[in-house]
Amino acid sequence: MSIGILGGGQLGYMLALAGYPLGLRFRFLDPSPEAPVGRIAPRVTGDYTDRAALEKFAHGLEVVTYEFENVPVDAVQHLAKKVAVFPPPGALETAQDRLKEKQLFEKLGIGTTEFASVPVAYDIDVAIKKVGLPAVVKTRRMGYDGKGQWILRTAEDVKAAKEGLPKQPCIAEKFVSFTRELSVIAVRGKTGETAFYPLVENHHRNGILRLSLAPAPRVTPEIQKAAEEAARKVLEGLKYVGVLAIEFFECEGVLLANEMAPRVHNSGHWTIEGAVTSQFENHLRAICGLPLGSTMAIGSSAMINLIGELPESAQVLAIPSAHLHLYGKEPRPGRKLGHVTLRAPSFDHLTNRFASLPAFFQRPDFCLDGASRKSKPPFA
Repeated sequence: MSIGILGGGQLGYMLALAGYPLGLRFRFLDPSPEAPVGRIAPRVTGDYTDRAALEKFAHGLEVVTYEFENVPVDAVQHLAKKVAVFPPPGALETAQDRLKEKQLFEKLGIGTTEFASVPVAYDIDVAIKKVGLPAVVKTRRMGYDGKGQWILRTAEDVKAAKEGLPKQPCIAEKFVSFTRELSVIAVRGKTGETAFYPLVENHHRNGILRLSLAPAPRVTPEIQKAAEEAARKVLEGLKYVGVLAIEFFECEGVLLANEMAPRVHNSGHWTIEGAVTSQFENHLRAICGLPLGSTMAIGSSAMINLIGELPESAQVLAIPSAHLHLYGKEPRPGRKLGHVTLRAPSFDHLTNRFASLPAFFQRPDFCLDGASRKSKPPFA
């Protein structure tokens, strides 16, 4: 079976690696001639809006998917006239717009943060009157890894926002004092079959995911069930096929949906070594109409993102049950270059193993900083 993937970054790379043992073939479309997938699969280099590149990419494919959610919806809709595309274009369109995303959660009865639309900067007063201060203002489109987000704490911040916000539609959200951030990775097949991975606890620094713990410690069956029910509502509401990630704030035992990603997700990388079936393989199984694999965790895992620079490979591989994944990218500040997954029989064993990591991982950059959102000044 020939599968086309829009986007040639590390997520597409890992999808292909998961698919080759299943006898699947891949072709990628990416604007960059340096996209990592060029080392492992044919790649069409061209813009997503280039119809000639889309035609060349689509020729002979049986299904198309995408590895990131900022692919132009028009391009996906164009491809959908020629070949099956999963997840469906409607899911992509919703996930690209934070307002539509929040409205979907609200429509489906999924708890989320209070929000208000900010069509232009001068509407910020009306939005803040609704959600109150402090508030988080986000661009409706194209924000990721903490980009396009600002915290307003005072009336002076609101006044500055009228001049400082970008000239594009935004959304204001009530600031949530959360206990921790969690995510669920869910998958739905063509027949409606669904499966859910254990909740994951995520730690960010400067808006970028640094560490995921799976399964998340101290998760009650009720919290796991609530996450699965929220994900099920989205999967069924969008007639979804493939892997979906939903990120939550946990607030005194209650989950509030923050955002979703219509694709395999960074907080699911641990599943490569830490689950019976990885999120990447299950995504491919789903879009190809194959039975879904078990999502059961194997012991406990910690996934550490490598941001901006890399440790010595030998130091990492000397750690028992450490797995190193490098993405083939040139180092630069803030860039995801790879990840390390540590596995252990239990969370206590994992904690001990984490403490034995080499000095590279003991620096302040790797501090667990659940309060990073609170420390970022407006318009920084």
